[in-house]
Amino acid sequence: MARDNLDTDVPDTHAHDGDASNRGANSRGANDAGDADLHHRDTTTADPTVADAAPASEVSPWPIRLLAIASGVALMMSLPPWGWWPLAFAGIAGIDRVVAASARRGQRLRHTWLAAAAWLFPSTIWMFDFTAPGYVVAMVVFSALYGIVGGLAPQGRGRRPVLAGGFVFAELIRASWPFGGVPISTMAMMLSSSPLLPIARVGGPFLLAFTIMTIGLTLSAAVGRQTRTAILGVAGALILILLGLVGPRGETIDTLDVAVVQGGGPQRTRASASQEPIVFARHLEASQTISTPVDLVLWPENVVNPKAPGASENAAGLDKDFAQTELEQLARDLDAPILPGWFEKVSDTNTINYTNIINPDGSTGDRYDKVRLVPFGEVIPFRPLLESIAGDALPARDVIPGTEPAVLDTPVGTLGISISWEIFFANRARDAVGNGGEVLINPTNGSSYWLTIVQSQQIASSKLRAMETGRWVLQAAPTGFSAVITPEGKVVDRTGVSETRVLTETIERRRGLTWANRVGNWPAVLLALAGIVGGLAASERRATRTTGTDRTAAASKAEVPDREGRPAVP
Repeated sequence: MARDNLDTDVPDTHAHDGDASNRGANSRGANDAGDADLHHRDTTTADPTVADAAPASEVSPWPIRLLAIASGVALMMSLPPWGWWPLAFAGIAGIDRVVAASARRGQRLRHTWLAAAAWLFPSTIWMFDFTAPGYVVAMVVFSALYGIVGGLAPQGRGRRPVLAGGFVFAELIRASWPFGGVPISTMAMMLSSSPLLPIARVGGPFLLAFTIMTIGLTLSAAVGRQTRTAILGVAGALILILLGLVGPRGETIDTLDVAVVQGGGPQRTRASASQEPIVFARHLEASQTISTPVDLVLWPENVVNPKAPGASENAAGLDKDFAQTELEQLARDLDAPILPGWFEKVSDTNTINYTNIINPDGSTGDRYDKVRLVPFGEVIPFRPLLESIAGDALPARDVIPGTEPAVLDTPVGTLGISISWEIFFANRARDAVGNGGEVLINPTNGSSYWLTIVQSQQIASSKLRAMETGRWVLQAAPTGFSAVITPEGKVVDRTGVSETRVLTETIERRRGLTWANRVGNWPAVLLALAGIVGGLAASERRATRTTGTDRTAAASKAEVPDREGRPAVP
């Protein structure tokens, strides 16, 4: 019986309680009969009828729970650094069967939460190294977003559209809330190395999430031999794939010879005044190995980290004037603009995180201050409260966010820029390209992270941004990963962790807007909204028909006379 319930729809026991009590034992008998003939009915309908499902009381919860966990693990394994992307579809198909087999809304919520937890907890384990309580709270809450979707999904024909739309909205919420959003281990990343990546240029990362839902739910329908639903799902997926292939991609203006510098050094380190001159020296020495003419040299985020204003000459740390002089001389020697990443203390309570340009003549050019800051890393929400609990464990200063467009005007063209964390947000890259960015640069710093999950997912995010914008992406990190990525999302070169290396490549300056640049998230939002509204409406129509049928049957029974010719009493 457990298997039958994974392959069919179980009636929502919260709906029509009054009708169910009137039916009594007759209802159970009908269910048993339908169950015996489960696989001999017409499977061309959009979804099985609830009359064919086994009674909810006969469903064992453990097979459902195990399927939920397995489905979540499949989603996790489809993410970087594992990258087995076809498992994303299997994971969603499994979640659909879990929801179908869970009779009550509370069960559907808990089982979907369990699947999401099996997806998110392992793929964000690096957070535990920073804050164990924060890691647990964040993942419980984020898993609950998907659990709520599963709980709200109706049984029957409306289930799959609501699941598709609801999961997309859960992804949208995670990308914007709390504290500006935490878009890590996202569904879009699952397809970053797949042939379906071009769909991102149509409607961005959330249309990729909708694609995963469409294909996964289609797979579930096909396994359940629901032919019409499967055909519609395949048609929808093919339309999205076709749009990705024919959509505008931008065009080439000119070429640039670039150098992306990675100074190397140990991973999983914390900021230290004594290390700041060493980190600077590593990148300076690596840059001095550049032997071929280049048009641009990109350094990572905040590898130029000078001492606070007013610090004594004998205090540990990097001297700002010394760093500036060395950078100016390097630009002259290479006859190319240098783009260093600065992390500068401006007061006892604030710092600034920016990238500027040191021109080939040694002058200082344009500058961009990071806009989207890392919560609890660069800015501390509720600082007075948390300082009373965590004390010195928190960063002493908050970064002042920038306010300017995400572009840098350089002697070789207009560069779009997303510093570190910003590359996870599609709207920052759209801002860059919308303001004339011809190349997208991503100076970053992942040297403090445990494992390589974050670094791998950042490469995936850079591939997404490249495809969405139709631009080359240059990613520079002090200890890895640094990379050069084409507008098609192909990584043409990448460093290893802790490696000292300079990536040199000829890239293109490009112009023109993709559909994703023009319309942003709206295609995914509208499709998700249509799925939720349409699914709920279909469920309501089914409920209305079921109630009407039951009442008609009850009225007919009341009109049938007994053996003595008297009307039967209902």
